[in-house]
Amino acid sequence: MTNDITSSTRLAPPIGGFQKIDGRHVFVHRSGSGGPAVVFLPGASAVGLDYFAVQQQVSQFTTAVVYDRGGTGYSDPLPLPRTAAAVATELRELLRAENISAPYLLAAHSLGGFYAHRFAQLYPRDVAGLVWMDALHRDWDDFMPPIASLAAAEQMAADPEQLRQMGPALRELRAELLADYPEHIRQPLIDAKASDEWMRIGIAERTGLTDLATELRAGPNIPDVPVVALTVVGNDPAQQALTAQEMNDAKTRMDAALVRAVSHGEQRILSNTLHHRLCFDRPDAVVQAIRDVVDRSALTHPASVPSP
Repeated sequence: MTNDITSSTRLAPPIGGFQKIDGRHVFVHRSGSGGPAVVFLPGASAVGLDYFAVQQQVSQFTTAVVYDRGGTGYSDPLPLPRTAAAVATELRELLRAENISAPYLLAAHSLGGFYAHRFAQLYPRDVAGLVWMDALHRDWDDFMPPIASLAAAEQMAADPEQLRQMGPALRELRAELLADYPEHIRQPLIDAKASDEWMRIGIAERTGLTDLATELRAGPNIPDVPVVALTVVGNDPAQQALTAQEMNDAKTRMDAALVRAVSHGEQRILSNTLHHRLCFDRPDAVVQAIRDVVDRSALTHPASVPSP
């Protein structure tokens, strides 16, 4: 099913700019220099600027890129959901339009894991390494209890009216998460994320999870590049204790299998944050994982070492 979210005028971002890809404006903000460039792939309901604080730290030692997939955030509207191949192809064209040389380190959060994996399937030579930020995996259903399957997640997605009722609480949460952002970025981002359009987009992206997993299973595993998987196992008070423990155990096994599949893989378990709070509570862990994969990629991908 496709949700045609194409009616509203695109919001102006508080920072960054646009590249025209296939006649559409795609939001992108880059900072820093050198390589391999680190590209952040947001989760559903997240946008590139949610990773701004982490991006600024990463930009101290290499190029760091945040962006919004077509149809999301500040980018032009598109019918959602999209195939992983469409998203991956768009990202490669965006990076080329920005004159950012491959190979890239893909830092994928949540739903972004599906798109990072598809990018790696289609363009394995363009991937220097992966940082898996509590990201989705194509074999999710093989590890999770049925109550937490991808199909169940699609069915349980909140509807716009539920999100509207949660609006004040969500705004308060975002204000807390973005408290340290520069005010000229913080307030416009809080307002945009509270808009009906952005809420509908987050719901729409979650309607194609099983199709994305099927698409990925038809292709190869991730290439043999350095990988650090950050597995979040914090206790979420919104979840039932039994289900939360089952899911945390399943995620731990799933990410362990992911890093075992490559020569230079490492899993780091984080118990003091939650899935949606990872980059806000533990930017130190995220930045360290990225720095370590950058360093390891220099050994496995000599061409990715920045010029002196």
